[in-house]
Amino acid sequence: MSTPTPAPTAQPRSGFRIPKVPFWAQILAGLVLGVLLGWAARTGDVAWLKDTLDQIGTIFVQLLKLAVAPLVFFAILVSVTNLRNVNNAARLATRTLLWFFATSLIAVAIGLAIGLITNPGNGTDLSPKDGAAPEDSGSWIDFLTGIIPTDIITPFTELNVLQIVFLAAAVGVAALKLGEKAEPVLALSETILELLQKALWWVIRLAPIGTVGLIGFAIADYGWNLISKYATFTADVYIGCALVLFGVYPLLLATVAKVNPVQFFRGAWPAIQLAFVSRSSVGTMPVTKKVTERLGVPQEYTSFAVPFGATTKMDGCAAIYPALAAIFIAEIFDVSLGIQDYILIAFVSVIGSAATAGLTGATIMTTLTLSTLGLPLEGVGLLLAIDPILDMARTATNVAGQAVIPVLVASQEKILDRNMYDNATSFDINDPDPDPADRKVPVTASA
Repeated sequence: MSTPTPAPTAQPRSGFRIPKVPFWAQILAGLVLGVLLGWAARTGDVAWLKDTLDQIGTIFVQLLKLAVAPLVFFAILVSVTNLRNVNNAARLATRTLLWFFATSLIAVAIGLAIGLITNPGNGTDLSPKDGAAPEDSGSWIDFLTGIIPTDIITPFTELNVLQIVFLAAAVGVAALKLGEKAEPVLALSETILELLQKALWWVIRLAPIGTVGLIGFAIADYGWNLISKYATFTADVYIGCALVLFGVYPLLLATVAKVNPVQFFRGAWPAIQLAFVSRSSVGTMPVTKKVTERLGVPQEYTSFAVPFGATTKMDGCAAIYPALAAIFIAEIFDVSLGIQDYILIAFVSVIGSAATAGLTGATIMTTLTLSTLGLPLEGVGLLLAIDPILDMARTATNVAGQAVIPVLVASQEKILDRNMYDNATSFDINDPDPDPADRKVPVTASA
C-alpha cells in the first residue's frame, strides 16, 4: 500500500513590495519637493505651478480649519465634563493655568533678550512705507468684549475660537450641574468628538502633500531675496523657539517632573513634527492628546489640559514672536522702547495669549501687542510676507509646551504613570490605531 503523498505547502509569493515610508520621511520629502518646486516656479516664472502650489496648500489649511469649530466646541465640552472623574479638579486646573503663565513669562523674556541683543530691524533696508495695516486687528476692548458671543451661530460661521470656547465651557459646567439628566448629551458629545478626531486624522495624513504646497508657494511667492531681508529676524525667532523647546522645557522636565527629557521628545515627536508642517495647534490636537496619554498622563486630565492648551498655550506665537516683532517694528519705525514697554510686552504675552486661538498665524496677537505699545499697526504688514516660514517653528514650540505642562502637573500631583512615560515611543501617524490602552479609572490628585 503506497503512502499518500503530502499536499504541497503553499510557498510565499516572492516579488517586489513597496516599502512603507515613515510619516517623518514623507514630511521631509514634502519639504524638499516643495522647496524645489517653489524655486522652479519662481526662477522659471511658471505661473501655473505657483498657482497649483498655492491651491494645494490652501486646500490643506481649509481642511484643517473645517474641523476647528466643532472640534474645539466638543473637545472643551468633553474636557470640562471629564473633570468630574478627577478629584481635586479645581487644583489641577489652577496649577495648569499657573504653569501656562510661568512658561509664557520665561518665553517672552527669552524673546526680548534675543531682540535686544541682535536688533533685528537694523540693516534690513525696509521702511515704514513697505508695511500696511492688516484687515483684522486686536485691541483689549475687542479681546474682552469679544469673548461673549451675541448669538450661538456667529462664532461657528466666523470661526471665533474664543467665543466657541466660552460656549463650550458654559455648556460643560451646566451639564455638570444637571447631573444624570445630562448623561445622554455627554455620551453623544463624546461620540461626536471621536468622529471628528477620526476625520481630522485623515486630513493629518495628507500633511506631506500640504507641505509641498505651503512651502513651495512660500518660496515661489516671496523668493530668497525677500527672505534675506528678514534673515536676522527669522534667525531670532528660530533661536528663541529652539531655546524654549530644547532648553526651557527639558530643564523643567528634569527638575520639576524629574523625568528624562530625551524620553519626552521620543514620545512627543509625532505631534511636534505635525505642528511644524500644519502650523495649527488645534489641527494637531488629536495627535497631541495621543502622545500626552502615551507619556503617562491620565486620560481624564489629558482630555482637559490638551484642548485647553491648544487654544491658550502659545509660547511661540504669543510670547517669543510678539516680543521680537515689537522690537523689530519699533526699529523700522524708529521708535524707542523703554523698560515700561518691555513690561507691557510681557503682560500682553502672559494674559492675552488666548487671542491667538490655535490657528495658523499670529496676526491678532501681534496687533494686540502693537496697539498696547502704541506702535503703528502698519508694521504687521512688514511681517506677513515671512509669516509662513516663522509659523512652523512657533507652532512646533506651542504644541510641545501643550504636552509638557500636563506632564509637569501630573508629576507634581503624583498621577503620572512613570512606567508608561519611561516606555513611551514615537509612532507613525499612518498607523491605524496608535492609542494607548484606555485608562478609565478615576484620577486622584495628591492631597
